[in-house]
Amino acid sequence: MLARLALVLTLLASAITGALAQDPDVIFKKSTVWRALTPNDKLAVYGLDDPKVEGVACHYTAPERGGISGTFGVAEEVSDISLSCRQTGPIRFKEKFEQGDAVFSERRSLIFKRMHIVRGCDVKRNTLVYMVYSDRPIEGSPKNSTSSVPIMPWSGETPAKCGEWVTG
Repeated sequence: MLARLALVLTLLASAITGALAQDPDVIFKKSTVWRALTPNDKLAVYGLDDPKVEGVACHYTAPERGGISGTFGVAEEVSDISLSCRQTGPIRFKEKFEQGDAVFSERRSLIFKRMHIVRGCDVKRNTLVYMVYSDRPIEGSPKNSTSSVPIMPWSGETPAKCGEWVTG
């Protein structure tokens, strides 16, 4: 009974988040632990564009477990995730956002653990600030990483002011 409930909750969460999340691009993967009969543990580098801010790309590296549990997608992934975001063109805001607004989120365990990339604006320095963290409702997770993107002129354009796009 409990296993059925866990399966239903997992499928529901996957359906909801699948509709909301953009799929990151796999840049490359590097094996870290060799396994004889199953896939190796790896570090995977992904790239994604900020869905609300044109001209910003983020890259993150996340560990991926191999083995039998990793093969079937039931391994609990560790929370060690690094993040780097950069300006890749003129920055144009597509819509207003709140401090700590979600840019991307994905499941890191069968049910409870998720990784989040969120965005904020340092108004004083006209800088977008991105943070990656993982959460787990019962234990929490202190693992996190931050990346800043100062909004700079591009091709002679006057830089946007992120403070004009933050709500609340």
